Parts: sequence; structure tokens; C-alpha cells
Amino acid sequence: MKVAPKTVGIGLGALALWAMAVHGAQFFRIAGPAATTILAFNPDGTLVWSNAQPGATYTVQTVSSLPGGMNWVDYVQIPVTNSVNTNQLVAFKPPAGLALIPAGLFTIGNSIGDSDVYSATPTNVMVSAFYMDVNLVSYNQWETVHNWATNNGYAFVNAGSGKAANYPVETVDWYDCVKWCNARSEMEGRTPAYYTDAAQTLVYRSGEVDLQTDWVNWTAGYRLPTEAEWEKAARGGLSGQRFPWGNTISESQANYYADPNPPNPGGYTYDLGPYTGYNTNFNSGPAYTSPVGSFAPNGYGLYDMAGNVWAWCWDWDAAEVNGVYPAGSPYNGGTDPRGPATGIDRMWCGGYWGASANYARCASRAAVSPTRATYGQGLRCVQGL
Repeated sequence: MKVAPKTVGIGLGALALWAMAVHGAQFFRIAGPAATTILAFNPDGTLVWSNAQPGATYTVQTVSSLPGGMNWVDYVQIPVTNSVNTNQLVAFKPPAGLALIPAGLFTIGNSIGDSDVYSATPTNVMVSAFYMDVNLVSYNQWETVHNWATNNGYAFVNAGSGKAANYPVETVDWYDCVKWCNARSEMEGRTPAYYTDAAQTLVYRSGEVDLQTDWVNWTAGYRLPTEAEWEKAARGGLSGQRFPWGNTISESQANYYADPNPPNPGGYTYDLGPYTGYNTNFNSGPAYTSPVGSFAPNGYGLYDMAGNVWAWCWDWDAAEVNGVYPAGSPYNGGTDPRGPATGIDRMWCGGYWGASANYARCASRAAVSPTRATYGQGLRCVQGL
């Protein structure tokens, strides 16, 4: 169940109970009115502490590096059980293959001031905590769910493709990705996120339906990230940086097209190349993708948040009109924005193996028809809390 960010941390004392676990580059601690104690997660994914104070509030915080991590941030309250006999506090670490993205305010858009038309004016947005796939959906993962789905009432327009099992799936359109998210949920026994009615009784399994925001159970099973969720996750806890790791990009950091002469005069000074076009480590086709997880993760433990394949997002394109973005746009700020109510194109983010460095920036925006399914188009899923 999602907890409003403003409730996090109420009633905490100066001392903390620390519960640390590594998930990618993340460390976690549980803060509460207790003496400092070091704990570890059990093999079943739980952490149990039997000295919790009845009725006390405990909060999970995260930091990207230890020792010496000072920038702890609140992301969500964990499930707590105060047993009558043992005063047990029970915590759960992220599901396998997913990372926890902390709740909080962040700056979305072109905060670094790059002078091109692909990024939007920065604004502050509040995003609730959520889980995100550590990796892009692989071709093997796509096929496993796709095969189950087609035998259980689902119908897709595109079969999807991939260079090999552990490479990202490509050539999938928005509608099929949304249905695939539902199938993944149902295959794992989870409640689907997408429906074709406001009462959320008719699970979306076929056709090309332009779903409405209130047809989505945002805290249920797997779904596509919103544009705001995607950019927050891509930044990995950094602010004022072009890429998930810093301000420059090179072939050793992402799978993109290193171009010495892009449309901008003089090229992109933040692109360090080498200027060979396609990444020389992966330039065999027909698609020049790299295996998922080939490069270092960002601060949240997420791989391939820049390059490799575009990632579909939920939002209709929030195109600026006369200097104003439409209602629901993340560029109007607010909490958990989900884009305008209608549109023509859906958002995708992150760039891909055939796009130049400017598209690989966290703030770069692109939108295409939701029916488009070509090389370089993939996805990763999120789960709400």
C-alpha cells in the first residue's frame, strides 16, 4: 500500500536501527526510536527485529554508497507487525530483479541548460516510491510471458524480436507492451494494472485501446513507468547531470551512436566517443543492441537507462503550446503526474543504439505513435507501492 511521503519519518528519535542490504548500488536502513543495531536480511527476503516499540513509526531510508553515506533519503514506510508478545518489526527487501526507487521531490527536465529542442524547461515534481526492473525486458523474458499470454486469452499485434535471449526485446508497440505487463502480472499471480473500464473489472488483454488514467490500478501489478517516474529513476539520485552517471558520455558507458557531426554546429562536446558511429563492441546486426546489464548501473542499481533501446512510458506526449504544457504534464509539477488525458503520440525515453548522445540524456524527450514497432523500441516495467 502506498504511503503518502509526508507521513514518512513522523515520531522518529535521534538514534536509528540500521538494516542494510545491497541491491545494485543501494543500501537501506530502518530508522526509528531505538539504539543503533546492525542487521541483515534473511534468505527469504525478510528482516525481523524483535525489539520494536508498540505503535512506533519506522521508516526505510536509502543511500547509494557506504561507508560514509550521508545523503540518506526517505522513500517509504515498510510493512510493520507489532506482535503482542515479541514487538516484532518485519521488513521486506525489493522483489528479485527490481530496485526500489525512493519517493521524493526531484527536478525533471533540462536543468543543466543544454540549448536544444529535445528537453523541456525544468520543474519540480513529487514522485511516490515504486519498484522498477533492474534491467530492460530481455527477449527471453518477453517470449516467456508472450507464450503464456497467447494461451491465456491475450492477443498481440507484434511478436517482438531480439538479437539473442539476454538482449533487450525490440519491435514492440505501446499497446502490446501494456498488454504484456498485464500478462506478466497474471502469470505471476498478481493483480493486473490495466483495464478497459473505470470500474477496473475488464482486464485489458486484446485490441488497441487508448486507456484512460482512471482505468489503471497504479499500485497493482506490473505497468509502464510514467515519464516522471522514468526520469527520476534514470537520474539515480543525482541532480543537475546530463546522464545517469554524470555530464559526459562515452562508448564505455552506454550503447549509443557516437557522432562527431550531429545537427548542432561543432557536435556535442559532452560526447567523448570514440567517434565511430555505432558502438564498436556491439555493431553486428540486424540490430546493434548489447546484452542487458552490459554497462555499470546508476545510483539506484538500474542498467541501460541511457542507450541500448528506447523504453516506452505511459504518458501521452505533453507538447508545449504557446509556452504552456497541458494539464497532467509532469512539466506542470505536482505529485505523481501521469500526462495529459488525450494525445496522438506516447512517450519513450532513454535513447537507443542508433541515436546520438543528446537522446541518451536523462532529460531528453521523444514521442511516437503508440502503434509504431521498429528496431530500438523496448520496455522495462515498474510496480507501484
